[in-house]
Amino acid sequence: MGFRSLIRKASFSKTQGSTKGSEIPKGYLAVYVGDQMRRFVIPVSYLNQPLFQDLLNQAEEEFGYDHPMGGLTIPCSEDEFVNLTSRLN
Repeated sequence: MGFRSLIRKASFSKTQGSTKGSEIPKGYLAVYVGDQMRRFVIPVSYLNQPLFQDLLNQAEEEFGYDHPMGGLTIPCSEDEFVNLTSRLN
């Protein structure tokens, strides 16, 4: 499906904006996507979506439970991640 080439690190908010440090609203989590490990804050409801679960499975295969950024690292490009998450909204 090509997700493996999509994930690395990103930042997201309710409207795909970025947040800083501890400014993660209740019901959201930070993930890192792309080569630049961009931080995205996404709704936790994404975790139940089959497309997002595919990304989580790939992240587990690539990183296990050791995520160097301290947060969840997604193994895909930023563009692919934004495209996928826009379909989940």
